[in-house]
Amino acid sequence: MVQDASRTPSEHVDVLVVGAGISGIGAGYHLNTMCPSRTYAILEGRADIGGTWDLFRYPGVRSDSDMHTLGFRFKPWTEAKAIADGPDILRYLHNTMNEFDIARHIRFGRLVKTAQWSSETSQWTVHAERVGTGDVVTFTCGFLFMCSGYYSYREGYTPEFAGRDRFRGEVVHPQKWTSDVAYSGKRVVVVGSGATAITLVPAMANDAEHVTMLQRSPTYIAARPDVDAFANKLRKYLPSKLAYAITRWKNTKYQQMVYQRSRTHPDKVKEILLTAVREQLGPDYDIEKDFTPTYNPWDQRLCLAPNGDLFQAMREGKASVVTDTIDTFDETGILLSSGQHLEADVIVTATGLQLVTLGEVQFEVDGKPINFADTWTYKGVAYSGVPNLASSFGYINASWTLRSDLTCEYVCRLLNHMAKTGTTQCTPQLRDEDLNMPERPWIDSFSAGYMSRVMHMFPRQGNHAPWVNPQNFARDKKMFRRAPLDDGAMQFTRPVN
Repeated sequence: MVQDASRTPSEHVDVLVVGAGISGIGAGYHLNTMCPSRTYAILEGRADIGGTWDLFRYPGVRSDSDMHTLGFRFKPWTEAKAIADGPDILRYLHNTMNEFDIARHIRFGRLVKTAQWSSETSQWTVHAERVGTGDVVTFTCGFLFMCSGYYSYREGYTPEFAGRDRFRGEVVHPQKWTSDVAYSGKRVVVVGSGATAITLVPAMANDAEHVTMLQRSPTYIAARPDVDAFANKLRKYLPSKLAYAITRWKNTKYQQMVYQRSRTHPDKVKEILLTAVREQLGPDYDIEKDFTPTYNPWDQRLCLAPNGDLFQAMREGKASVVTDTIDTFDETGILLSSGQHLEADVIVTATGLQLVTLGEVQFEVDGKPINFADTWTYKGVAYSGVPNLASSFGYINASWTLRSDLTCEYVCRLLNHMAKTGTTQCTPQLRDEDLNMPERPWIDSFSAGYMSRVMHMFPRQGNHAPWVNPQNFARDKKMFRRAPLDDGAMQFTRPVN
């Protein structure tokens, strides 16, 4: 592929952004406003912007995060519903793109495959496949900003299920959902207990004969309104930007408070969550088996049931929860280890995402392949020994965009510092005092399976700054906005001619 690419004309920009989802659109805004003299392009493998919100089409697809924190800092969310569905989020992203003149920078149908860095020229050479034709196009840039998310767009994670080929109905993973999946009047089993499953069950329950959520183990579920009454009232009296900023501050503080409380007083938070479930399902429902996890709150992500929709579907008899393990699929459904049989016409495998590092792109630095598992994370954004490269990864314990906005600000600070100092390379390098750091996983103290399955593929973090990935908004604000750029670990250089 690279040999073919060498015969195609290349496009050069100062900054190349990979991905036109939330992070990529945010990158476009920050480059426009903080680095207006820099040229940039955004490469997007799909035919539209939005990333997750363009890819997922399953019933009820929505965010677990409120839009006052999932929305951009610079673009107020003004709709009444704070817990928005996929189409509304996608519309918000389109409006942002158009308002801030980002569309002209996007190259659609460009799926990035490889990236090679040359220290001699201070330049990345990026090869992308033109979707539909297979042709290879080449881009060069001084800085590469990966905003491609953290999971594979090719397919989700699906365990091997014994007997799957025997099942006479339809089996579909939510990531592969299409409009022709028919479930009206049918018996549906949704396998899984994460955010996707908890979204699917009530969304399908009104049309299906019955929906069963089959889970191996319970998840903490919180019911809350899908509107933010405080935000909606505030907008009546204050300009939208000010009202949005206040609501964003309030909701961010609340997210941090709940997470910290879960760390310091897990038993109290657990009791609050379980008491709320009892109130939803009534005193006769035994929640011990189906709604009481074995782990503490926020050891895995807390799931949201807007307006208690999951519990309402259960109270109305349209949905049910079964906690058991699968023995085998058979012709008419699923046989469980307990001997119970779940009849099904449609089985939805809401079994999670397949995480990847940096968009499954193959990287080289001066001819040597990069295995990111061998690197140390620099502020959760860059990688030891890899020049002029940053990646955007949001929070697992708060809204994604809170961190992606900070990451974009930091990247622009780096670019402006290099312009000011006449340097062309910024490379995180371990200092003497960093050489014997104890190793910690890139995401620490988070036991969710979709993370733990792949942590060996991600960079390590140490026990002191800047070799950390805090996953803490307050710490990140100080680290990205106030910490010195030239800290001895991030080395600014230019080639010696």
